[in-house]
Amino acid sequence: METQDTSGETASLNDLRGVLVLGPDGKQLAANGIALQPELARSIETAWQDARRRQRRLFTIDGPDNQPIVVVVLPSPDATVLVAMERDSRDALFEFVGAVDFAGDILAHFLTNPFEALSVVDRDAIVRYMSPVHERFFGLRPGGGVGRHTTEVIENSRLHEVVKSGKAEIGLLHEMRGITRVVSRNPIRNSRGELVGAIGQIMFKGPEQLQTLSNEVSKLKSEVAYYRRELDDLRNRSYGLDQMVGESLAMQRLKQQIVKVAPLDVPVLLTGESGTGKELAAHAIHKLSPRRDDTMVMVNAAALPATLVESELFGYEAGSFTGAERKGRKGKIEQADRGSLFFDEVGDMPAEVQVKLLRVLQDGTFQRVGGNELRRSNFRLISASNRNFEAMIAEGSFRLDLFYRIGGVAIRLPALRERLEDIPLLVDLALKQFAERHGQRAKKLSADAISFLQGQRWPGNVRQLIHTVERAAIFSDSDVIEPSDFGTINLEPGEALPTPLAGPTDSAPVAVGAGPQEHTRVSSAVEQVEEQMIRQAMAKFNGNKKRVAAELGISRSYLYKRLAQMGFGAESEA
Repeated sequence: METQDTSGETASLNDLRGVLVLGPDGKQLAANGIALQPELARSIETAWQDARRRQRRLFTIDGPDNQPIVVVVLPSPDATVLVAMERDSRDALFEFVGAVDFAGDILAHFLTNPFEALSVVDRDAIVRYMSPVHERFFGLRPGGGVGRHTTEVIENSRLHEVVKSGKAEIGLLHEMRGITRVVSRNPIRNSRGELVGAIGQIMFKGPEQLQTLSNEVSKLKSEVAYYRRELDDLRNRSYGLDQMVGESLAMQRLKQQIVKVAPLDVPVLLTGESGTGKELAAHAIHKLSPRRDDTMVMVNAAALPATLVESELFGYEAGSFTGAERKGRKGKIEQADRGSLFFDEVGDMPAEVQVKLLRVLQDGTFQRVGGNELRRSNFRLISASNRNFEAMIAEGSFRLDLFYRIGGVAIRLPALRERLEDIPLLVDLALKQFAERHGQRAKKLSADAISFLQGQRWPGNVRQLIHTVERAAIFSDSDVIEPSDFGTINLEPGEALPTPLAGPTDSAPVAVGAGPQEHTRVSSAVEQVEEQMIRQAMAKFNGNKKRVAAELGISRSYLYKRLAQMGFGAESEA
């Protein structure tokens, strides 16, 4: 019975495979199996001639009933052996070894490479092979682990569990001799699906390699997120206008003007009262311009010290003066190359600074302090001021030729009293931002409170509105702010002024109460209230101007200006 089965298997195997041997002259020397079929042998010979011209050692022909047959070429000096087999019975390992001259080198690479070396156990978890790198790691002589159970050879081995369960374990940590590695363990099955053993292989030599890979993936994710934001920026050209809150006709007209002028590479002069949002408008113009991918450099013209104006604007070379940085430093104008240069409070610029700026605006060239090299900066100038240029030019405090240079296009920002219908949107945003900064629940304004605010004159514009709303949010005992929570906002001549502070350490809240009766202008009263709030914040944050500006919701350039007016000077930030 067994003999008959063996004969059947042999016959079946011969039906599926065959060998054709050709001499150096291409004549047939021997054949067996399916190569004994004359028609099939001729097809093999014809296809081999074409494969030899193409230097191919593996090709396919059509057999009986169009069944594909794979032919492997085994050349030798005296003969060429062509091994043919039907595709259904193809032997991948045989094809690989037969078709690749350096197949042995490839196998040796997989067995000896320290990043791909492996250990092999049979179905009884007995070690049958261990790569040399593993033997050295465990201090074994060549072949010293073969024939022993995996648990006797490999510390904390789980290969015996894999051959028992037949389930792979991928990417697990394995402690071996005090070293942690990331490994994989895979069961191996034969062509009949029977489990015959398992292999263990190192994926990473330690978690730090896995961490490195994770860091690289995180970096790529960050880059993808960045480019997605950039794509959104390109799709939404109105980016930057979002920060300019308001839907009134005055604000719609302002946004339309910004959209029109932003793509044009002309200087822009932003005018308007203090607190109307000129800095926000400058950012919007830059973001909507062709220069948006480069930097917008900000300069507070009023805070520029006359003794350092050249080094601040033009930079300096190494060793040009005592205290200079060893490698020199770029000035604001050089930093703004290919970007935008925002001159805030340009109307307060000292006369000597006006002359130096005019020279740069004429031809775009300058020299660093202490240097002889003529440098060039291609920037777009955006200026802002709340001053009356006609009056300043008439009295000679501002140069007419500089005004023409900075005022290529003038855009006036509307005062808050010209767009009172925007107050609900501005108040809602101010309360939300205030709550976020202090980790509180945002308060709301009643309808009466909105009407009350819309009935005020707001000489301090949006900045004053925000300060007023935040003060009401602090002292209001309810989640809904009522008109009574605001106190006195606009002072008329003859009304009581805020009680002056005893000093910068006084932390009492802003109050309007009984005081000396003095006739004053509304703007003067607002300045005193503002000064009092600045003094309180300076005391609270120990003079840290960055935190003071954030707390009060004002720009640092405006804070520097007010501090200079109050006698604090323009010290560097704490």
